[in-house]
Amino acid sequence: MAADELGGVLGTGSAREVASQDLDALGAHIGDCQRCDLALTRTRLVFGFGDPHAKLMFIGEAPGKNEDLKGEPFVGAAGKLLDSLLGSIGLDRHDAYIANVLKCRPPSNRNPRPDEIATCTPFLAEQIRLIAPTVVVTLGNFATRYLLGTDEAITQLRGNLYHVDGRQVMPIFHPAAALYSPDKKQYLFDDFARLKRVLDEGDA
Repeated sequence: MAADELGGVLGTGSAREVASQDLDALGAHIGDCQRCDLALTRTRLVFGFGDPHAKLMFIGEAPGKNEDLKGEPFVGAAGKLLDSLLGSIGLDRHDAYIANVLKCRPPSNRNPRPDEIATCTPFLAEQIRLIAPTVVVTLGNFATRYLLGTDEAITQLRGNLYHVDGRQVMPIFHPAAALYSPDKKQYLFDDFARLKRVLDEGDA
């Protein structure tokens, strides 16, 4: 199953409604977004961070408290672990692009709702189209289910490599999962080691 062709949504579909010339134009189009009720409770919209031409892109679930305050993805405890994972393969966050399924923090970090995902993911799809990464790493269930168009859980999909719309997609546990279940930390480092092999093969 490591090379399945799955029907994903990378840079297709409703993203065409928000087609932009570059990430700055997309950010301007999103603006002070009021398209769903998350605008009523968020502090800052979290657009994304990193190299706009990166070959590697990470997609998480939604901003947390620290991200909501700073306006940058993965800056809390999960972000520090992500930095360590990147360091383990000789990279840092400036070598990739990092975004989330949702651009605004859900209250109390609850799970994203279907209507929020439907409202926000056209912007994510446009980010993917503009950045044009070769490899997309989905962190956790929500990003994985969205990009792979599946209901399977991350525990069944993690560490495998999928091909969607001409890109390689690797689902991996969300770093936050290892903060609550330390046994998952080794899975994360193992999967990042495989990610390095995938990246190295792409450079060959």
